[in-house]
Amino acid sequence: MPSAASCGSAAFITRVRRRWLSFHNWAESSSAIGTSSRWYGSELVPNRTSALCEQPYREGDRPVIRHLSVPRETFELAADLYLPDDADGPLPAVVLSTPGSSVKEQIGANYASRLARHGFAALTFDPAHQGQSGGEPRDLEDPYRRGEDISYAIDALSTVPGIDAGRIGALGICAGGGYAVHTARTDHRIKALGTVVAGNMGTSWRSAAFAPDGPVAALDALAAARSTEVAAGTLGRVNWLPDTLEEANAAGLTDVDTTQAVTYYRTPRGGNAHSTNRRLSRGDALLLGYDAFHLVEELLTQPLQVIVAGRKGNTGQYEAGMKLWELAPNPVDLMVVDGAGHYEMYDEPRYVDPAVARLATFYRAHL
Repeated sequence: MPSAASCGSAAFITRVRRRWLSFHNWAESSSAIGTSSRWYGSELVPNRTSALCEQPYREGDRPVIRHLSVPRETFELAADLYLPDDADGPLPAVVLSTPGSSVKEQIGANYASRLARHGFAALTFDPAHQGQSGGEPRDLEDPYRRGEDISYAIDALSTVPGIDAGRIGALGICAGGGYAVHTARTDHRIKALGTVVAGNMGTSWRSAAFAPDGPVAALDALAAARSTEVAAGTLGRVNWLPDTLEEANAAGLTDVDTTQAVTYYRTPRGGNAHSTNRRLSRGDALLLGYDAFHLVEELLTQPLQVIVAGRKGNTGQYEAGMKLWELAPNPVDLMVVDGAGHYEMYDEPRYVDPAVARLATFYRAHL
């Protein structure tokens, strides 16, 4: 089995500042796509460079963002396609599957923009029922539909001119890591799979943290709650996280991971108006019965890159990543990012940049 490796820090990079441009190339882009997908415009991200532990960004690169609509059943997924500004010839592409509760402008954008600077097309999207994507009821976290979203995204991406449909990979982050694994087992259009702080949501939901009286008792309680909702004609929702640090402290949630999660999602640092921080409670029954790694050892034959944060914390990302590494039949590279915590892998350049550099090396070799 390939040896594990860790990577140190990278130089600090100033925050990306986006400037919106007019919807240029509208006619050219929309007419080229046809009925499978639809462009909404494009955007340039200003230059920045970084000292990386592997390959640096090239000076002058400015990824282009094109806003794409992905058909999914009777509605559409809102997506952003990040492209190198100097694309030449059919591009390898990566579809991103992002954390629970997040939208495409958050963690997905941080990774997609960097992958584009390394020469890849990278597609990030809002899950069905969330963000700016369609789908009712709202705020549903259905792990099976989250996986289907990835396949629908590949459908649309494979029709985009300039994308090499035979060289599409996937990158899953946090809960999206488990969803990407589950999807890649059976959608072998995914030619290479990378994960960053991946989680198995089923394992998390069956743990004492989410089901203190056990998963069966949790399912019984959810069944009773759903019956009450049906009788009342309502839909119950719960928070993913406390809305503020004050609420977290009042609830006794003072551990470093919860603090960093709230600081990322619920402050201007990473917050986004389209991320509601609410989850439809009836979807929790689906999560309790889910196993992202089911049949991995038999079906996940694609090359695999696993990246975990070196500080274990309480999110289960380290344990899930190591289990995936052991289960997978074709593991290529394991990276432990020394000193990083789960949520620091979302946007801190000293940790994200080396991880993306490692992913870029992996995708170049296997796409």
